[in-house]
Amino acid sequence: MDLIRHLRFFVAVADEGHFGRAATALDMTQPPLSQGIQRLEKHLGVELLHRTRQGAMLTSAGSRLLPRARLLVDDAQQLLAESQRLAQSRGAVHWGVTPALPGALVTAGVSALRASVDSGAAVSTTVGSTVELVGEVRAGVCDIAVIEHPALVDGVESGPVVKLPRWLVVPADHPVAAAERPTFPMLGGLTFAHSPRAANPPAFDSLTDLFRERGLDPHPVLAADDRTLFAAVAAGTSFAVTTTAPTATPGIAWLRLAPHALALRARVIRRPGAEPFAAAVDRVLYRERIR
Repeated sequence: MDLIRHLRFFVAVADEGHFGRAATALDMTQPPLSQGIQRLEKHLGVELLHRTRQGAMLTSAGSRLLPRARLLVDDAQQLLAESQRLAQSRGAVHWGVTPALPGALVTAGVSALRASVDSGAAVSTTVGSTVELVGEVRAGVCDIAVIEHPALVDGVESGPVVKLPRWLVVPADHPVAAAERPTFPMLGGLTFAHSPRAANPPAFDSLTDLFRERGLDPHPVLAADDRTLFAAVAAGTSFAVTTTAPTATPGIAWLRLAPHALALRARVIRRPGAEPFAAAVDRVLYRERIR
């Protein structure tokens, strides 16, 4: 009996509360799913689910065993991801970066990683939210990742926090752009273009708390990346923060307000055994830090 496969059946039915929906989620038909649950119950010697007209309900035993079943299924998925990574890597390095990092720093990181592995080894780069990257490093899909701090990093190893330069960008025709002494409250009429809070709740909350401490309580609007962010600013409706260094851009002005407080706090997280890769990227971040 394939215990993990049958536990996956059990977890799916428990999550969906219905055999039909669980079968759809598992890309199978309902009869073999029901038979699989019955075989699992016979193997374990306990009833896991009550069958009802409305769907499926956990028994007392099912409720107690579900957390452990879920752990076993998750661990099996992580084992599979790690084995695939090892089989496909052949010396390659898989790393991830938050979209907040400037492009020049990403390419510098790739160069540093290439120098840290065997000649000819590939370096693959994933761009994702901090929450996504922590999950991928935890699962072994990525060897290392550069994420925003603060963040929840349970289950992964992490390096020191480094402050990277970050600027405010505002509409070029807004009064704050021409002010001799610009302040945060002067941005009060603008919305705050930023990635969604779900991408990294602790970092988002830390930044908005900083604004409030400085007398600004902005309304956030979604900007998935720098292009979307710059478009919102150029439209005259938003301000934003970016690690992209000042450059001549129509409709946009850069402000250097509270540079240390506003700095992007970044750190490298890693899977066990990826310390050399993490050290190579740490050196890149350290070179680009705020002096």
